[in-house]
Amino acid sequence: MSRIALTAITPWITAATLAHPHDLAVHLMQCLSISRRTAVKTIARLVETQWIIQHGTPRRPHHVPGLLRQVVQRYPLAGLDEALPWSRDFAPHFALPASVMRMAQHAFGELLNNAIDHSGGSSVTVSVRQTPAHLQLLVSDDGCGLFDKIAQSFQIVDPAMAMLELSKGKLTSDPERHTGRGLFFTSRIADVLDLHANDSAFQHRAWQRHRWSRTTPAARHGTSVFVAIALDTNRTLDAVLREHSRDGQGYAFERTVVPLRLLTAPGCALDSRAQARHAAQRLHQFRHAQLDFSGVTDIGHGFADELFRVFARNQPGLALEPVNMAPNVRALVDSVRAEAA
Repeated sequence: MSRIALTAITPWITAATLAHPHDLAVHLMQCLSISRRTAVKTIARLVETQWIIQHGTPRRPHHVPGLLRQVVQRYPLAGLDEALPWSRDFAPHFALPASVMRMAQHAFGELLNNAIDHSGGSSVTVSVRQTPAHLQLLVSDDGCGLFDKIAQSFQIVDPAMAMLELSKGKLTSDPERHTGRGLFFTSRIADVLDLHANDSAFQHRAWQRHRWSRTTPAARHGTSVFVAIALDTNRTLDAVLREHSRDGQGYAFERTVVPLRLLTAPGCALDSRAQARHAAQRLHQFRHAQLDFSGVTDIGHGFADELFRVFARNQPGLALEPVNMAPNVRALVDSVRAEAA
């Protein structure tokens, strides 16, 4: 038989190795309809590429998962219990630091629940992969797509405007059952988050001041969210949750970040009062809002006046904190605030 492509095996080899530590070659022979010689050679390649660690002797080998691990599962969405896949199909197969395991479970549950409750699809595919440096999670459903769902529920047809609202948090089409925390906190615990839906895509990078930016969309139906968490991160779920309370001690979701770059486009600066009202939308639900000017090189007086004088005057209980401003942006914002004082 021809050489087995490892990419056809890696989605299930971790679980198979744990289930068949002493008879892995026989298991591969049965699953792949291959000879024992091919099975042994395939295992040797898996050992070489760090998918498997082999102990014992050549005659009596004992196999355990290696530094690379992966589990891929596809589930019908109808009646799916979001807790069961993690506890049964995923968590037992990975060796992670406790804090990373906790964040992974949180992200897994939030993204799977979104697919169950909001996608309108029939199935979801989940992949979890461990490398020597990262844990990687991919959740893909075959539903209507996140940005179409937002357009239907909130009449926000521009994906960038939809992403702006999602990035603030507390956006949900089902407020009786959800609080709109899922994607916000998943992005804050992740080092990398990529969101693809409806021919649009956005990425979030922790080392880029947690900014959101457009990226090249994947050509597929539904919604896909990719999350990566560094295994050596000092981030914890508890710290992220507390960070977004007003005093940094509790768990109330009182602080948000507004990535103003999403309001810009080539040839379109932050100039109008309408753009400022988009930025300020729903901020009354919070007590503190960071207005992130990363990537914004210029703003107009109308934008600054509407946001930092008109809106601020009408929301005395909300603290607005502009951050990452270019010198000319800072000068204009300071002048408007001085006039409002």
